Amino acid sequence: MDQRLSKRVNEMATSATLAMAAKTRELKEQGKDIIGLSLGEPDFTVPDFVKEAAVQAIHDDYHSYSPVDGYGDLKQAIITKFKRDNNLNYKPSQIVVSTGAKQSLANLMMVLLNDGDEVLLPAPYWVSYADMCKLSGGVPKEIPTSIETDFKITAKQLEDAISPATKVILYSSPCNPSGSVYSEKELRQLADVLVKHPDIIVISDEIYEHINFTGEHASMAQFEDMYDRTVVVNGVSKAYAMTGWRIGYIGAPEWIARACNKMQGQITSGANCIAQRATITALENPPSKIKYMIDAFKERRKIILDLLSEINGFKTNEPEGAFYVFPDISFYFGKTLRGKNINTASDFSLFLLEEAGVATVTGEAFGDPNCIRISYAASENEIREAMARIKKVMD
Repeated sequence: MDQRLSKRVNEMATSATLAMAAKTRELKEQGKDIIGLSLGEPDFTVPDFVKEAAVQAIHDDYHSYSPVDGYGDLKQAIITKFKRDNNLNYKPSQIVVSTGAKQSLANLMMVLLNDGDEVLLPAPYWVSYADMCKLSGGVPKEIPTSIETDFKITAKQLEDAISPATKVILYSSPCNPSGSVYSEKELRQLADVLVKHPDIIVISDEIYEHINFTGEHASMAQFEDMYDRTVVVNGVSKAYAMTGWRIGYIGAPEWIARACNKMQGQITSGANCIAQRATITALENPPSKIKYMIDAFKERRKIILDLLSEINGFKTNEPEGAFYVFPDISFYFGKTLRGKNINTASDFSLFLLEEAGVATVTGEAFGDPNCIRISYAASENEIREAMARIKKVMD
């Protein structure tokens, strides 16, 4: 890479999910028949009531710069949503709206970390966490899990990982990439460790909140002794299929929200005005309005797990949320498939792309070298065809 570029960008990894998506597009443009199961993007269209709100916002002449931290009535809709869905109480000064939950997370890393501060990352974790941390001067510290524990850490693991340098713990529930969901009991056990370390900030990424098959969603912020040091990150990309609308938000202690507002004011200013207006309508409607999508994801989960169980060497568990399976494929390490040596999850993911025409993402990008991530946000027909292709090349 050109040495005139900054050290920070030269040392930054490329997003593995976006890199695979770009590779998939490139192959499709070459005329290759590729089924993309790499991106976490619902194949549903945006609900009509959200589209109509966006059109109305255009007619209402929303076209000027929006407030850096979001429109006041959107912040109020977020506050109402937090109370309705999570029994969490926030003031407008605790809410910051950003250009996607990704920016919300980046803001938090930049305002919380100094050089050398540790960020605990229960692994597997979303691909951008570690590099956001490094870019902000922090040091990512993985807490490993496995498929045998449903990819969830224990209280003892958390206690053992904490050091004097620990500043933040960042996790997602439901988890990208594993689909794991921490129950209220499990979060309470982790909270019992964290109360002994009052300087550690918790960042809870809850973007998949509504894509949850357990019937309940728990947040670290719901515990009274953790509320003042927990930041809840959420948005409308996944549950409302609004990925390209780029609206995320946080509910945070006021001092953190002020800092994020300050940071965002120098980086992007306010998020897209039309998307913000549409998000008001999305959040004001009850989650029951999007249940049809959740039901479809649950059915697709069953389909993909049933089909994967028929393929030798794929070790799976049943994810409780999101729309990913994260099979352990280490069975294939050291083997040769169709003349290709498989020594890593990256080798295996590339093999599936080249031989089966199915795009997945290596687990190495998520902090787990034994797995690959497969998205079932695609259509049922695509899922069935993709699994048939994989099974065929493994025979």
